[in-house]
Amino acid sequence: MWAEMKPLLRDRLFPVKIAPIKEESSSAANLFQMAAGYWVSQAIYVAAKLGIADLLKDGPQSCVVLAEVTGSDAPSLFRLMRALASVSVFSHVGEDCFALSRLAESLQTDAPASLRAMVITIGEIHYQACGNLLHSIQTGSPAFNNVFGTSLFDYLQQNAAASEAFNQGMTNLSSMLAYAILMAYDFAGISSIVDVGGGEGKLLRKILELNPEMVGAVFDMPSTIGTVNQELKGNTVGARCSYIAGDFFDSVPGGADAYLLCGVIHDWDDDQAAAILRNCRGAMGENGRLLLVDMVVPENGASCFSKLLDLNMLVMNGGRERTKAEFSALLDAADYRLTRIIPTMAPQSMIEAMAK
Repeated sequence: MWAEMKPLLRDRLFPVKIAPIKEESSSAANLFQMAAGYWVSQAIYVAAKLGIADLLKDGPQSCVVLAEVTGSDAPSLFRLMRALASVSVFSHVGEDCFALSRLAESLQTDAPASLRAMVITIGEIHYQACGNLLHSIQTGSPAFNNVFGTSLFDYLQQNAAASEAFNQGMTNLSSMLAYAILMAYDFAGISSIVDVGGGEGKLLRKILELNPEMVGAVFDMPSTIGTVNQELKGNTVGARCSYIAGDFFDSVPGGADAYLLCGVIHDWDDDQAAAILRNCRGAMGENGRLLLVDMVVPENGASCFSKLLDLNMLVMNGGRERTKAEFSALLDAADYRLTRIIPTMAPQSMIEAMAK
């Protein structure tokens, strides 16, 4: 069924392309709309937090009913829904009734391409940190630390609700990204793989599912692995997938054919990223393969989401998105040679490197 699924997945999971406003058609009104973009993002966040999309999955509802269930003020909730319907998030189908739109389907908790958890974490901790962007630009340090008084990952260790939304958001993105990776990259010849910083392991399990001769291990912090093991209640996800706790700044499990790092390297500055990569290099054999899944910033002035994400990485934890030249230099410093960069249907690319 994989061949039949590919066209559907292309259309369903990756249909949206960012179309920047062309300079010749720009105006003060365009600039104002861009500057006020957080009005929309916060409105989407509130709808996600209240679980509105879940309440509409069986059909349209009036704002009176929605307000009663969510503990909201009905007239104010109507204004929220009307505003979101005006930008095609939800559909206004009656005087006081709203329904799911195509966009709103992804705000459902259990939707195959759910973004609800990611929208919540963006609307909470990302939003607050980005409001202090000026601090990062003036100092070069993460605004998150300035706002919350600690680093992102330490904060998540200390705040269960924020950690749950953040981790679930990453899991949902990994689930969608898995198909883009599998459509773009041929895993033939890899019999064992370690997903470094793999979280709950959704990405690795999907790779193993479609590569039945492969075995793999998810490697992440003890708190993450402990949570997964609790949810599994001691049962294995399958004989071919294991979970190993540790810290990739200390070491990573040895002996695998390939080491996969999805959305990991962009979290860190060059020195920290190189340290992680060196630990992976030390763990792999002479024919070992490194697979990075990250965005690649265009060298020219082309419009690209990676350039905005790069600002977010600066604000949140001092990480960065990188150009091809920057990836090449980073990999060379960690004793790899960049072999190829493979675009995917998603914004991320598969960056392959071999041990020198």
